Amino acid sequence: MFVRAYLRASTSQQDASRARGALDAFATERGLRIAARYMENESGAKLDRPELFRLLADCDPGDVLLVEQVDRLSRLTAPDWMKLRSEIDAKQVRIVALDLPTSWSLAATSDEFTARMFSAVNNMMLDVLAAVARKDYDDRRRRQSEGTARAKAAGLYKGRPENKARNVAIAAMLGDGRTWREVMDATGCSRTLLAKIARDVRERRAEADEAPCPPL
Repeated sequence: MFVRAYLRASTSQQDASRARGALDAFATERGLRIAARYMENESGAKLDRPELFRLLADCDPGDVLLVEQVDRLSRLTAPDWMKLRSEIDAKQVRIVALDLPTSWSLAATSDEFTARMFSAVNNMMLDVLAAVARKDYDDRRRRQSEGTARAKAAGLYKGRPENKARNVAIAAMLGDGRTWREVMDATGCSRTLLAKIARDVRERRAEADEAPCPPL
C-alpha cells in the first residue's frame, strides 16, 4: 500500500503546499510514509486536473489518496463527481481525508469484512461531503455575483485590475509558440483569459499585416 498525498489550491496566488505539514503529521502518527506528493493550482470545480489524474494513473489497487479536506478533491457538479468516483473506484483507490474521520481506518490494514464495511460508510460520507462542497462553491459564486450586481447598480464596481506585466508575458510566450497548457502552467492564468489574450495577439498581427508600408 502506497500513500499518495494530493494538495490543491484554486489559483496561482494561493499556496498549494499549505497542507503538507498536516498531511505529513497524519501519516507519521499512523506509522505511514507518503510515497509521493502531487500539487497543482486548479479549481476543484473542474474535472480537468492533470496532477490528480497523474496520481490516479500511478496508483495500484489498495493505494491511499490522502487529502486535507474532501473539497480539495472535489467541488464538482454531480455528473463530474460521478465520473471522478468511477475512476477512483476502477483503480480501487482508498480516499482518506483529514476532515473525514470515518476514512482514517482505511489507512490501516484490516480484515476483508471490516475493510468493506468502512469502505461502504466512507463512500456514502464522501458523496455527502462532495455535495456540500459543491453547494458551498455555488453559494459563494451566487453571493459574489449579487455583490457585483449591487456594486454596479451603485456605480461602485471597477472590476479586477489588469495584471499588465503578466499579460505581456503571456503574449510573449504565445508569440514564441508555447502551447496553451505550458502557458497556463507557467503563469497560472485561466483558459478564458488566455483565449482573450490570444485573440488580442491575432488581431494585432492582422492589423500590422494590413498597415501600409512606409514610403521609401
